[in-house]
Amino acid sequence: MSEITRTRTALGGALLLLVLSACGESADQRPAPATATATEPEATAIPEAPSAPLAVTAHGPVRGFVEDDVLVFKGIRYGADTATTRFAAPATPALWTEAKNATAFGASCPQTPTGNPGGLFSSWRPEPSPPLSEDCLFLNVWTPGLDDAARPVMVWFHGGGFSSGNGSSNAYDGVRLARRGDVVVVTVNHRLNVFGYLALGHYGEGFEDSAVAGVLDMVQALEWVRDNVAAFGGDPDRVLIFGESGGGAKVSTLMATERARGLFHRAIVQSGAMIRFPEQAAAQAAADKVVENLGLTAETIDDIRTLPVETIRAAFADTGAASAPSIDGRTLTRHPFEPDAAPPGKDVPLMLGTNRTENSLFMGAANPAVFDLTWEALPEALARNYPNADVAAIIAGYRELQPESDPADVYFEATTDARWLAGHVLQAERKVEQGGAPAWLYLFNWDTPVDGGKWRSPHALEIGFVFDNVAKSESMSGVGDEQQQIADMMSDTWIAFARTGDPNHDGIPRWPAYDLENRPVMVFDTEPETMNDARGAQRALLDDSDAYGNRYQR
Repeated sequence: MSEITRTRTALGGALLLLVLSACGESADQRPAPATATATEPEATAIPEAPSAPLAVTAHGPVRGFVEDDVLVFKGIRYGADTATTRFAAPATPALWTEAKNATAFGASCPQTPTGNPGGLFSSWRPEPSPPLSEDCLFLNVWTPGLDDAARPVMVWFHGGGFSSGNGSSNAYDGVRLARRGDVVVVTVNHRLNVFGYLALGHYGEGFEDSAVAGVLDMVQALEWVRDNVAAFGGDPDRVLIFGESGGGAKVSTLMATERARGLFHRAIVQSGAMIRFPEQAAAQAAADKVVENLGLTAETIDDIRTLPVETIRAAFADTGAASAPSIDGRTLTRHPFEPDAAPPGKDVPLMLGTNRTENSLFMGAANPAVFDLTWEALPEALARNYPNADVAAIIAGYRELQPESDPADVYFEATTDARWLAGHVLQAERKVEQGGAPAWLYLFNWDTPVDGGKWRSPHALEIGFVFDNVAKSESMSGVGDEQQQIADMMSDTWIAFARTGDPNHDGIPRWPAYDLENRPVMVFDTEPETMNDARGAQRALLDDSDAYGNRYQR
């Protein structure tokens, strides 16, 4: 048996930003010079062929490099500089005829430098860190060959909420995944925060797409995949989109986006189910605060297109604006999974799940004292998160179900079960009720030994295993035979789903699709097993899925 209960709050807005941003791995990035109008990646010298593969895209040729027998192309431009389309839909790039270097990551969208809770993300940081610029519409491709093999395509959308991050983290390096599964891996940069989601549509012409500009970037990236991935040995009719945390929310968003219909054929949401978008009225009111802070009015709003990046970012700070895309009536016409699953994703198989103690990262980073909670202090700690709940009954229930657990176990697991797990169960239920393609629900249960094991199974832990990047995840998971065993299992599962739309393979027990009667869950651990309604008894003690669904509300 997997030790789902083995021994081992309400999130404030600032804490949520701190840790979700850390998941995007954008820390210590440097802004591009203020005078720069274009930020082509600062590529290293291109080696001589055949170690410098040349691919021809619809916009022009790109030359990459070879790493461990995988062809790598970094910083491929899929859109024009967004400074020229600020708060509007992206434009396609100008054509080029000379081969462009594709050997270094492109710029990331301007964002606030982020934290590194407990040092867990240290080994994920790329060196050098890419610059920050509005000229950020770049993607990266890893492929086993430039041929007609029609391989499955795995397109990754990074975490960091909708506010920070990029596709350049070491954790997302696609070499091992591409080689292991004979797949094409793609990671994407797109607009974020105030540049991607500021709801200015009520200001009139030219701002109609401002609340969803980042979503339209992602759609354009998927259109690039459709039009170009065959040249990289991929199959445009077998595209998986997947992402963790904010990346999972982006996947959920794309499943509700009519313009993205047909651009992907499977989807995976890792610790990021998106149930509801911020309400349009609240998003627009927050945007009005940004406009007011800039000293602009409805009559002078066009000036916002040419203001310096840092001026806009300063005006955006602490307004609650642009936390996520909001319903604009054009690209997004409804919530993704409220009151039910949105029609565009009906025929897309979905795999989704959470880690057992997501909140050990959030709560532990904010207040390390919670790792040493006592039974006497636990009721007050839980009551701070759930002031209207019967915390004594919740604690008693956990102690009965998990007599081996200590107070910190109960604290982290109760707050995770009630929100993260409950939110993903809700999304799975609504996917099943839709009556379309199936869903599979998982629980990642393995504990990292880093820092003596105090983090348990925190938010983002599974990413390095999904990409088979144990060696690049030492700060998060440690390295060793057990870690590689987990990576073998996880990456093969993700590859199987990309290949067939079904996650089953020889390395795991049979995993039935989710249903509302048996509720099968794959529990990933050193001994994986399928369990019906895993942690359902714990989840029944406290359901805070509504708060989870509203986590992007401001």
